[in-house]
Amino acid sequence: MSYRGRFAPSPTGPLHAGSLVSALASFLDARAHGGSWIVRIEDVDAPRTVPGAADEILATLAHFGMHSDEAPVWQSARGDAYQAAFERLQTAGFIYPCGCTRREIADSLVHAHARHATLAYPGTCRDGLHGKPARAWRLRVPDGDAAVITFVDRWQGPQTQNLATEVGDFALKRADGLWAYQLAVVVDDADASITHIVRGADLLDSTARQIYLQQCLGVPTPAYLHVDVVNNDAGEKLSKQTGAAPLDRHAPLEALVEAARHLGIHVSAGSLDAFYSAATAEWAKRFAR
Repeated sequence: MSYRGRFAPSPTGPLHAGSLVSALASFLDARAHGGSWIVRIEDVDAPRTVPGAADEILATLAHFGMHSDEAPVWQSARGDAYQAAFERLQTAGFIYPCGCTRREIADSLVHAHARHATLAYPGTCRDGLHGKPARAWRLRVPDGDAAVITFVDRWQGPQTQNLATEVGDFALKRADGLWAYQLAVVVDDADASITHIVRGADLLDSTARQIYLQQCLGVPTPAYLHVDVVNNDAGEKLSKQTGAAPLDRHAPLEALVEAARHLGIHVSAGSLDAFYSAATAEWAKRFAR
């Protein structure tokens, strides 16, 4: 299958230096493989969406020379696809309703930690709601060896996660009725025939869950590459919550050179075209295989 990659920002504010690194890495990977690069606006979490932020993100990407090869996809318009996947999982017996509140889950995890047990969701509602109303819907993860998900990340190397002991049954539909990120991203990637996912290492922990969900839905697993995140001076992940400044559209080349340096690519160029040509060649030496 031909290479198909994507950049999937959440419209919770403008792009910053950290999100530029992820965007650039995914863009360079697509160019190095001669593939398609698609922008997906991940606005499934409506309460966190900032009005106008998506248009701002698309405009900033354009100023930085990154254009989606296809019309951008909006998660908020894909509810029917998520519902269809949900019903398939329900019919197959993979999911169950959960009546636990966040406080109840937090309390159970505290008690589990005191007993030196797992911090994963304890499966309270696996065998029934026990008189509680249904709130969320969870995907039942396997036990034993079947719970161990392994994959090789193209940047971070071999990865292993035991879903049963480290995660537990995870939500696909939230108590507020919104679709969970894990379901939306897997369905979106499958429907778009995404072959390679390049994103920040802050999402590395989600990958095993997504691979297992892909297996449950019978869809292909893409290749993964998680780049190191950008930290602020306090050592925190650079984000809107930690005071990341919006990108300056008037100085795209300077910001791109700095983002490339974070990715281990050291190039100097007098134009966007020259930058992308040199940066793509350097990326290809490391990852175009």
